[in-house]
Amino acid sequence: MSEQQPAASSQMPEWIPRLLVYVLLTAGAGIAIYNSIRALRGLITILLVALFVSFALEPAVNWLASHGWRRGVATFTILAGLAVLSIAFVASFIPLFLAQLRSLVDALPGWLNQLNVYTQRWFGIDVSTANIQERLRTFDASLASYARNVAGNVFGIVTGVLSLVFELLTIGLFSFFMIAEGPRLRHAVCSILPPRRQEEVLRAWEIGIEKTGGYVYSRLLLAAVSGATAFIVFVALGVPFPFALALWIGLVSQFIPTVGTYIAAVVPLVVTLFERGTVAAIVVLVYILIYQQIENYLLSPRVTAHTMELHPAVAFGSVIAGASLFGATGAFLALPATATLQSALSVYVRRHEVVESELTEEPPPPPPKKEGWAIRLANRARRTPNGPTT
Repeated sequence: MSEQQPAASSQMPEWIPRLLVYVLLTAGAGIAIYNSIRALRGLITILLVALFVSFALEPAVNWLASHGWRRGVATFTILAGLAVLSIAFVASFIPLFLAQLRSLVDALPGWLNQLNVYTQRWFGIDVSTANIQERLRTFDASLASYARNVAGNVFGIVTGVLSLVFELLTIGLFSFFMIAEGPRLRHAVCSILPPRRQEEVLRAWEIGIEKTGGYVYSRLLLAAVSGATAFIVFVALGVPFPFALALWIGLVSQFIPTVGTYIAAVVPLVVTLFERGTVAAIVVLVYILIYQQIENYLLSPRVTAHTMELHPAVAFGSVIAGASLFGATGAFLALPATATLQSALSVYVRRHEVVESELTEEPPPPPPKKEGWAIRLANRARRTPNGPTT
């Protein structure tokens, strides 16, 4: 009798069902977490902004607390002062906006009549004020729908403003508790961590406060210097609303990296061009270019030497990344966040000696230019006691 071969097992291995269950649970948890983050994105953004506001303002609160202030009172005073300055900044631009809008409305008919000469010659289109007024008279039938659209837009604007005010108040509330209850908050976080992790968390928290506070205060100092010099120039040229324009150019040029100066220069240049003429606008442009060089090579290196050092490309890239993730809020918080991350990583990253290579060496400076005959003659005349001989 021949031995019977054992039947091949057709049963599924025991570990496959467990693996499938784990995969499904993991995928379901990942989808749930992703949907939760999307739903809570607004709250997460508010908490991040409040965290960085607390980082920026805690050094000032600590200074007041060390001089006898109660921590809650010091926090409320700093936040109230920040709110007053923000409201004053916005309010200072309302007269400027209304005045420029009035000037634009007054000048628009003349611009249209001048433009009409070319539009009729090149395209056969009449954009004169008389033609536009005649066409507006035929729109009476659609005024009701237009009014409804305007009312809807106004309602949307009011709703957006109220939503912004609510978000700002929420950020202020969270910031108040993060600053006023800062020691208790850190104590509560560290109480659930082992001692080694506590040291790392406290070190990262300290770096965040140092870098964010240093960034904000150094930018404010440079903004004050920039705004003060711009105010003097605007007053000397007779530019209207010099305080608002100086405040604009100071804050925008300092808190928007790389391109902030050029963005800040647009509004003062346009106002000066319309109100004081071409010569005054050229003077403002020359002042901005000269002051930017002075700030880049003299003021900014001294002020930011001990606060935050970021390569311009890294700073610009971090702003783009922050804006892509969280919009304007992310763009504003990108620099202190990147500086904090860079400082935290520097504690753990170990650097090694670099191998000598042509790719890592800077090129030598170019040789001095050969002197021309005029320069050689002048040098020879200076070296000769009695001057050149004939």
